[in-house]
Amino acid sequence: MSAFQYRPAVLSVTIVILATTNTGALAQKKYDTGATDTEIKIGNIMPYSGPSSAYGVIGKTEAAYFKKINAEGGINSRQIKFISYDDANSPPKTVEQARKLIESDEVLLILNPLGTASNSAIQKYMNEKKVPQLFVSTGATKWNNPKQFPWTMGWQPNYQSEGRIYAKYILKERPTGKIGILYQNDDYGKDYVKGIRDGLGAKADSMIIGEKSYETTNPTIDSQVVALKSQGADIFISITSPKFAAQSIKKVVELGWRPLFLLNGVAASTGTVMRLAGLENSQNIISATYAKDPTDPQWKDDPGIKNFDAFLSKYFPEGNPEDQFVMTGYNLAQTLVYVLKNCGDDLTRANIMKQAAGIKSLQLEGLLPGITITTSATDFAPIKNFQLRKFKGERWELFGDVISSEVDE
Repeated sequence: MSAFQYRPAVLSVTIVILATTNTGALAQKKYDTGATDTEIKIGNIMPYSGPSSAYGVIGKTEAAYFKKINAEGGINSRQIKFISYDDANSPPKTVEQARKLIESDEVLLILNPLGTASNSAIQKYMNEKKVPQLFVSTGATKWNNPKQFPWTMGWQPNYQSEGRIYAKYILKERPTGKIGILYQNDDYGKDYVKGIRDGLGAKADSMIIGEKSYETTNPTIDSQVVALKSQGADIFISITSPKFAAQSIKKVVELGWRPLFLLNGVAASTGTVMRLAGLENSQNIISATYAKDPTDPQWKDDPGIKNFDAFLSKYFPEGNPEDQFVMTGYNLAQTLVYVLKNCGDDLTRANIMKQAAGIKSLQLEGLLPGITITTSATDFAPIKNFQLRKFKGERWELFGDVISSEVDE
C-alpha cells in the first residue's frame, strides 16, 4: 500500500479532532478535585446530634434525593457521592469536619452546612481554600457578601428581613402593644432582633419592653419566658431553634399567658415543633415561610407536591411530610442539581460558583407560587420573599400576599 493511501485516513482523523475542539457541546472536560468522568463528591455538615438535631433531617433528605438522582442516571452521567458528617452544631467540630471533607475526602464542594455560628467558623477557611460553601443553611445577612467571601453563598431569606416583616405586622395589628423577645444568644438570634428593631423604627424602644437571650447549652428557656410575661408583654416573639421553640410554646400556655405569639420561620415545623408542643397549645401562632406545606389541602393536585410525595414514598419513606425541614432538604438538593447540570463538563469550583451566581427566576417544586430563586455576581441571596401564615387546627394556613424581604431600610 502506498503512502498516498494512508493520507485520507490521517486527514479524516485530523478533521474529527478539529471538530471536537471547536464545538462547544464537545468542549474539553475540566475538573477540580472531587469530580471525574463518573463521579461528583459533595460534602455536607449537619447537627445529627445535640440540641439542634431536629435539623439533621435536612441532610438525610438530601442524601435520599441524590440517591434518586443516581438511580435516574446521575448528573450528566456522573454519580453523586454525598458525604455528610455530624457536628452537633458545635463550631469547633464544624471546623474539624470541614477540614476532613476537603483535605481527606477531597470533595468538590460543601453543600448546605447548617448553623450561623458553625458556618462563621469555617467561612474564612473555605474561602482561603477556594472551595464552594454553597447554599448555607442559615439566614444570617453575612452570607450575601460576594466581594469579601466569593466562595460562600446563602440560600434562604435573611433573618433581618424576616424580623422587619414581623415588625410591620405588629405595627399594623397591635401598634400599641408591648413586645417581649426571646432569642438565641448568637448571630442567628441577634440578626432577627436587629430586623425587628429596624422594622419598628422610632417605636422600637417604647414597644420592646423586654429582651431575654438563651444559650444553646441551656436545658430550658422557662425562666426567660416567665420574666417576659412578668414584665407585662402582650406580644411574644420566640426566636429559637426547634427544641426551644417547642419549650416556649408549652411554657406560654402553662403560664396562662395569651400574647400575640410570633415564631420565627426556621423553627416553625408542624412535625417537630408544633406537635411536640401540643397542637392545642400552638393555635394562632404567626410565622413566615417561603415553602409549600405538602400536607396543606390546597396543594393536593399540585404537580410539584405530587413529585415530592412520590420521592418520599420511593426514596425516603421515613421522611415526615409534616416536617418542614424535609421540604427544605428537597428544595436545596434540587437547587444544587440545577447548578451542577448547568456546569456541564466544566466541574471546576470556579464554574460551580459562576453557575450558582447566574440563576434567574428558578421555580422549585417546593417553593410557594411567586417565590423564585435569583442570583447574580453581586447578589448571593437566592430567595428574597415570604408569606405570612397562622397555625390553625393541625396545620399552617397562609394569609396575605407574598412579601419581599428587601424591605426599605
